[in-house]
Amino acid sequence: MSEHERPITYVPDDEMQAGLARTRGYVIGLLYQGPAFDTEDARTIVWEHGRRNFGLRADGVLNVVCPVMDESELCGVCIYDATPEEVELLLRNDPGVRAGVFRYEVHPCRSFPGDALAG
Repeated sequence: MSEHERPITYVPDDEMQAGLARTRGYVIGLLYQGPAFDTEDARTIVWEHGRRNFGLRADGVLNVVCPVMDESELCGVCIYDATPEEVELLLRNDPGVRAGVFRYEVHPCRSFPGDALAG
């Protein structure tokens, strides 16, 4: 272990197997800058995109929303409690995607129900 690495708790195989048995499917949506990202109207469109995300969160469909704050073309990472087909439709109809402010990718994944970010 390097001097900058923090110690990590050891988890035995039986605990890992029990935990993995509880995982279930989710979907990750990745948003990237689209061709209209730097246009004059983008700020207003992004606000409506955010309003829609608040609604999806309230409906229990969008569990985690993470705007990306670096200089890359990646704008956001979201985790949905829906099928890949449902997320594809949601993102295709997102105001930011429709306006070309964002483009997106959809990826099925697995995680642990009840996981949450520290508050």
